[in-house]
Amino acid sequence: MTFQNIRLEHEHELTYLVLNRPDKFNALSRETIREMIIALEQLRDPATTRAVILRAEGKHFCTGHDMSQMVDQGSAVYRDIFFQCCRMMNLLHEIPHPVIAQVQGIATAAGCQLVAACDLVVAEEQAAFSTPGVNIGLFCSTPMVPLSRAVGRKRAMEMLLTGRSVSAVEAAEWGLVNRVVPIRQLAEQTRDLARSIAQASPLTVAIGKQAFYAQIDLAERQAYDLAMNTISLNLTTQDAQDGIRAFLEKRTPHWTGQ
Repeated sequence: MTFQNIRLEHEHELTYLVLNRPDKFNALSRETIREMIIALEQLRDPATTRAVILRAEGKHFCTGHDMSQMVDQGSAVYRDIFFQCCRMMNLLHEIPHPVIAQVQGIATAAGCQLVAACDLVVAEEQAAFSTPGVNIGLFCSTPMVPLSRAVGRKRAMEMLLTGRSVSAVEAAEWGLVNRVVPIRQLAEQTRDLARSIAQASPLTVAIGKQAFYAQIDLAERQAYDLAMNTISLNLTTQDAQDGIRAFLEKRTPHWTGQ
């Protein structure tokens, strides 16, 4: 389909998922969320890419939901908006490829949620993150889900209760961001990170990503049980066997995705 609010671009082993409403600071309208879901569903196929970079056009990454669509609607409409948004966020974890957010400017409310839901985050030095819904009478309840898992309870509660803006450096210290770079290096550094991941077996990366999110909220004993079963099955794949032989034989492995 032809997208109106996003773009899907392929560059060798990488795919760019681009928010493309710069005049609206990439606010997540219902139409944008619908298009994001369609694009992410397309990326479920392991053969489509090796890594996904989620970036945005314009000055800012994303200012959250489109507030013009939040006025004078019924509860059924609001519930559908957030149902679809949560579906979009879940797909970021469900697709087999790692998703790296490339963040410039501000990422607020559901935009901050989008960042927190990505697997990795590279931000430019002037980027800022906040969940300011409390200031307009709308607590950022859905953004708090990935945010609290990324930065922990106390820091998440501070952001949620005060709505204050957190700098890129502070966000990195808190665990929301992986790397902070000058804006002139943002695209290059994000691309380099994605390409370094793309060198690994895509099957192994997909197995690892699925296992990571499956175990993260389990009790330690259950997490070890899941990890034990995962790594045992991983060892039966052709890629793992060739990777181990390549290590022992001091050669480059040949990934088949099997």
